[in-house]
Amino acid sequence: AGLGEFRIRDLNDEINKLLREKGHWEFRIKELGGPDYARIGPKMLDHEGKEVPGNRGYKYFGAAKDLPGVRELFEKEPLPPPRKTRAELMKAIDAEYYGYRDEDDGILEPLEQEHEKKVIAEAVEKWKMEREARLARGEEEEEEEVNIYAVNDDESDEEGGREREGEEGQQKFIAHVPVPSQQEIEEALVRRKKMELLQKYASETLMAQSEEAKTLLGL
Repeated sequence: AGLGEFRIRDLNDEINKLLREKGHWEFRIKELGGPDYARIGPKMLDHEGKEVPGNRGYKYFGAAKDLPGVRELFEKEPLPPPRKTRAELMKAIDAEYYGYRDEDDGILEPLEQEHEKKVIAEAVEKWKMEREARLARGEEEEEEEVNIYAVNDDESDEEGGREREGEEGQQKFIAHVPVPSQQEIEEALVRRKKMELLQKYASETLMAQSEEAKTLLGL
């Protein structure tokens, strides 16, 4: 390691050149019918008994393994933490997770009350400013309490309304459109049903005679 980075790289390159030349001779021996030393030969081990690390056929020996950029090639990335299953996640869920105990600590409620007072005060102040602005422009009129249930004497039967009285002490309501009674509704339904049956089963001649009879009777 004390030789320096450049000297270590040079020596490591020289060793790899010799290894390539050795590999060529082993391949040539195999071609001539000799043993396959690349397969049966002993593995190259370092001083710790581990196989010499390499990258794409290039080996790193001794201090070359600790050179900048080389160490990162052989560092294994840490395994990602195991993901929790749905059952394990559900174990930590309680009422507090859903917000049912947010006010148990006594901190949230006073903050909400304080914020509510602030918002109300701001709204009142805004209304006062708008009212003063309208008064300055002369647009403000006297506010009068209006009874929405009050009925004028002028509004009566001439508009075709019908009066419905409620219980004692309640206001009276007037319907200004004719409201049919239950009997009138039933009669209208019966007439409609008859017309549907006639249109479905009666012939055109019978329908014409029925219409003529109604005309004669003034119905």
